[in-house]
Amino acid sequence: MSTIPVGGLVPRATDRAADLIVRNAKIHTGDPVRPQAEAIAIRDGVITVVGDDNDVAPQVGPDTKVVDALGRRMLPGLNDAHLHVIRGGLNYVLELRWDGVPTLRQGLAMLREQAARTPKGQWVRVVGGWSAEQFAERRLPTVAELNAAAPDTPVFVLHLYQAAVLNRTALKAAGFTRDTPDPRGGQIVRGRDGAPTGMLLAAPSALILYATLAKAPVLEGEDRKTSTRHFLRELNRFGLTSAIDAAGGFQNFPDNYSTVVELAKAGQLSLRIAYHLFPQTAGQEIADLTRWIEMARPEDGDEWLRLNGAGENLTWAAADFENFAQPRPDHPPYEAEFETAVRLLMENGWGFRLHATYDETIRRDLAVFEKLAAEGLFPGGNRWLFDHAETVSADSLDRIAALGGAMSVQNRLSFQGEAFVRRYGPGAAADAPPIRAMLERGLTVGAGTDATRVSTYNPWVALHWLITGRTVGDLVVRPPHNRVDRRTALAMFTEAGAALTGEESLKGVLRPGFLGDLAVLSEDYFTVPEQDIAHIESLLTVVGGRIVYASAEYEGLDEELPPVSPEWSPVAHFGGYQATPGAGLSGARQAELLGQAVAESEQHRQWRARRGLTPESASTFFDPCFSL
Repeated sequence: MSTIPVGGLVPRATDRAADLIVRNAKIHTGDPVRPQAEAIAIRDGVITVVGDDNDVAPQVGPDTKVVDALGRRMLPGLNDAHLHVIRGGLNYVLELRWDGVPTLRQGLAMLREQAARTPKGQWVRVVGGWSAEQFAERRLPTVAELNAAAPDTPVFVLHLYQAAVLNRTALKAAGFTRDTPDPRGGQIVRGRDGAPTGMLLAAPSALILYATLAKAPVLEGEDRKTSTRHFLRELNRFGLTSAIDAAGGFQNFPDNYSTVVELAKAGQLSLRIAYHLFPQTAGQEIADLTRWIEMARPEDGDEWLRLNGAGENLTWAAADFENFAQPRPDHPPYEAEFETAVRLLMENGWGFRLHATYDETIRRDLAVFEKLAAEGLFPGGNRWLFDHAETVSADSLDRIAALGGAMSVQNRLSFQGEAFVRRYGPGAAADAPPIRAMLERGLTVGAGTDATRVSTYNPWVALHWLITGRTVGDLVVRPPHNRVDRRTALAMFTEAGAALTGEESLKGVLRPGFLGDLAVLSEDYFTVPEQDIAHIESLLTVVGGRIVYASAEYEGLDEELPPVSPEWSPVAHFGGYQATPGAGLSGARQAELLGQAVAESEQHRQWRARRGLTPESASTFFDPCFSL
């Protein structure tokens, strides 16, 4: 045996021994037949035994890795149902991540340090995963601050779907001048002299932000593979073992997919990916979908990399924009082309997902589906779903259920909740999105992050939002009637995600015959204070029996990765998500606990007073250590 030695478990299997056993764990299996266990055995990537030490002992062979979980909580591996993992991997090592950074001061210090090491011709880019509301300062950086931090290096800072801040060097590198016209749906903020100031606004389209970012240098060759592998390792850090890639803008097929394809062929993926295809060129969507239908079919691939369908846009004209700092866009008619696209997919057995923020968009889409339902195309057995759906109505949910659809919700309001409340009010925010109403109708509801350009990729921030209804700025947006309990939230991040890819009989639950995907956590998800859920990480992540992430007592058990390249990468120096201590360890939490202790002492004094064991008056000094 290798890894952590365990007394009492000695090699006895001579044939078909387990490759990996994890024991002495508090296992939440997700399986109603056996919801709790203490040990698990995995062979050839598949779970063979779920039980206790006696159950797994016969599986121990001379080459079996046995890991002691030291009494920690184990869960099925998490599955992000909406993550831009392919695009994120291609850019990860080039990005300075402000995910989890508590103050703008710290963020600017990181930026200043990174600018000093960034070579000429390269940019410093902060791209998503943060909100001004998470900072103690509650504001964005100013152009002046970016100019001071990096006078000679281009700096691009993206804030949600709302805005980007560029320093003067980035404005020049991107080609913005006094004569540059505002693109459709975007605004270049200008000073008194008409020259760009460095602020770009989505009004309401974010294309101006992403088109500007696309002018920055990109990785090539082996660096793309290295970047993707390090990004997948970062996702494994939080217990993610699967993700559904929602495609997205500036993610071309097949070019931008080639990196994950090559890694899959080499057996170097550490995350299971089900991907979607997104037509990139307006006016060419039907031609792209037709070509792809001739090339491939959904579920082509294997459990590591598989095609899941089209979307999250089918036609550009039907896409709404989720910039809650701007009014809801009102689209001209798009239904004819949209109907052609949906018909093409349904007739050829392709599933799809649709980006739809507003009920107004969802109702228009449903009218098209109901027209096709009259021809027998809905429900037709194809998996399809709406993403986001912050303002979906009860009537629309009923229609979605009748047509055989599903839902995928993301914690975008963790980062944009304050903007949503300012525009639509707390009443509308309370049901944005109406998660409980979705579940009550029996809909499959997967959960994800929509990382990396808006939300962080840390799934525990999303789980915290599902359970507490709080933003990263600690604003309560969703009241108790629209929150879910911890088990339900976890199922949305495990079982529901598997159902959205047709793999519910393979993963999402720890059960014999299912894929060996699991995470051993830093804290017990079911008992840690709510405010600390967002601070959970995985200490040991296993995908298909492979240890793909290991830290703390398990450090060194995971697979070695090549060094981050290029050497000046922000990730090489700062890492990814910036972990901070849980609120349970903060001074505020200590004060809260002290207050509770004082209250309990007073209750004890009153109990003693009623029994004549201490003076009745509370006006005198009371110290429970001396008033006996």
